Amino acid sequence: MKKLLFSVAICLLCGFNSDAQLTNADAIQKSLETTNKDTIAWSYGGVFDIGANEGFLHNWAAGGELASFTVNGLFSGHLDRLHNRDIWSNNLDLNYGLNYTYSTGFLPHKTDDRIDFTSKYGYRVDTAKNFYLTGLFNFKSQFTKGYDYTMPNWDTMSTSKFLSPAYFTIAAGGEYRRGSDISLFFSPLAGRLTLADKFYTSQSPQGAFGVPYNKTAYYQFGAYFSGRYVVNFTKNMVYKTRLDLYSNYLAKDTKDSTGAIIKKDNPANISVLFDNLFSWKISKYLNITLGATFIYDNNIPYSNTYVDKTTGLTVNKNEPGANLGWLQVKQVFTLGMEYKF
Repeated sequence: MKKLLFSVAICLLCGFNSDAQLTNADAIQKSLETTNKDTIAWSYGGVFDIGANEGFLHNWAAGGELASFTVNGLFSGHLDRLHNRDIWSNNLDLNYGLNYTYSTGFLPHKTDDRIDFTSKYGYRVDTAKNFYLTGLFNFKSQFTKGYDYTMPNWDTMSTSKFLSPAYFTIAAGGEYRRGSDISLFFSPLAGRLTLADKFYTSQSPQGAFGVPYNKTAYYQFGAYFSGRYVVNFTKNMVYKTRLDLYSNYLAKDTKDSTGAIIKKDNPANISVLFDNLFSWKISKYLNITLGATFIYDNNIPYSNTYVDKTTGLTVNKNEPGANLGWLQVKQVFTLGMEYKF
């Protein structure tokens, strides 16, 4: 309980949003194109938001959760290094959220958890154009264990944890970029490695996260596209979007020891990540952040039923959004205080 109260105090006192930029990437790039000076320039910017909300009810005729507290944090930023025709760009997205309620004994329920880091190094082909030969590295995972809270005794069986899964992508290809606002990268030669603990891959004949049964790694080789776009509607209103597509050349049906197909797959099953973030500074100290992420991955199936291990019966899951099928959806909204430096 002391940890909970401490978390509440910290979040209420420290909630803020920041957006900073050291230099203008477009202006720097044009300058480097017209000068022979051995110049190194840096550009950075981002959004950092921590928000919290709290509720309390007593003898409330309309009913509801007697006491609740939610805290969530979001960071989305970039750091670029420009030197003559070379550019080294880095993007980092971090999300985390927890919900505490009286009805669950204030046991924290995770509402968001994400680590997504991309680093690219490019060499401009033509000084008059915005085309680069680029190498890319991407890492995705999460901070803490995940649970399916719709399941009975959910706290006895985690569904994921840090580095389970972990996704590593290395790709080489071409990129069109304009400053820090537009980046379109395509690679026909992209390797992807998925890692997971045997604890998760041994729970089902299909394994987990695409990793085969009782294994710890799954390798893919295919084509990769990553597009990013930033729109500054006004000085205080920014929209960032990202689209990642991956096709595995090696994809094929997974069969059990008898030859029966337990998972269908082929290169046409393209993995999709569509990420959106809208930030609006509505006053000197108040900021609104709205985010929505959509993911489709053939290696992450969904079923609206589960088998009760106690009775052996098949039970329907009672959860909203069940009709969305295999599509993964995450939506967040934060209203918080802002500090700009």
